[in-house]
Amino acid sequence: MMRLSGTEGYAEEASSLLDIYESISFADMQAKIMHLIPEEPCRVLDIGAGTGRDAAGFAALGHDVVAVEPVDEMRAGAQKLHPSPRIEWIDDGLPALAVVRARAVTFDVVTMTAVWMHLDEHQRQEAMPNVAALVRPGGVLILSLRYGPVPQGRRMFEVSAEETIALAATQGLSVVMNEATPSLRPRTVPVTWKRLAFRKA
Repeated sequence: MMRLSGTEGYAEEASSLLDIYESISFADMQAKIMHLIPEEPCRVLDIGAGTGRDAAGFAALGHDVVAVEPVDEMRAGAQKLHPSPRIEWIDDGLPALAVVRARAVTFDVVTMTAVWMHLDEHQRQEAMPNVAALVRPGGVLILSLRYGPVPQGRRMFEVSAEETIALAATQGLSVVMNEATPSLRPRTVPVTWKRLAFRKA
C-alpha cells in the first residue's frame, strides 16, 4: 500500500506509539499554548492527530474538532482510545490536505504537533498555503519543530524557526509565539522542540 510521504514507520509501530504518546497528558503537552485557545466553543483542526490525545483534550473543553490522520493504524487506534461525538476523524494529510480543503471551511485553531518536520523543503513550501487557507481571519496556527537524532525508519528534517516564520508571513500569518521547549518524555538521545504560533490577519 502506498503511504503518504513523511508517515514512514508509523503504521508498523502504531501499537507501541499509541502507548508512548498517550503517556504525556494533553494538559502537559499543550500548557504553553492554552492562552491562545478561545475559551468559548470553537472549531479546531488537528493535523497529524496521531493518538487523538490532543483532539480529545480540545473536545473535552467543548470545542468541535476535525482530526486529520493519514496513517490508518494510528487513526483506528485513536478512535478506540478517544470516542467523542465532538471529534470527526478524516483520512487526509500534508502537503495537500485535499479532503479538508475541498470542504471550503476555516477553523479558529489549527494545530500541528510533531508534524511539520516530516516534510521536506519543497513539501513545506507547498503545504503552508494549504494550511494557512484553513485558518480563519483572527484565528491561530500552532505547530512544533523537532531537533534531535532521527529515529530509525522515520523520515524527518531539521526545520528552522526562521524559515517557518518567513513561510507563514507570505500567507498573512504573524508570529505570536516562538519558544524553545524540552522533550516531555524520557529519551536515550537528546531531543528538543520549538513551539511556534501565528495569528492570521
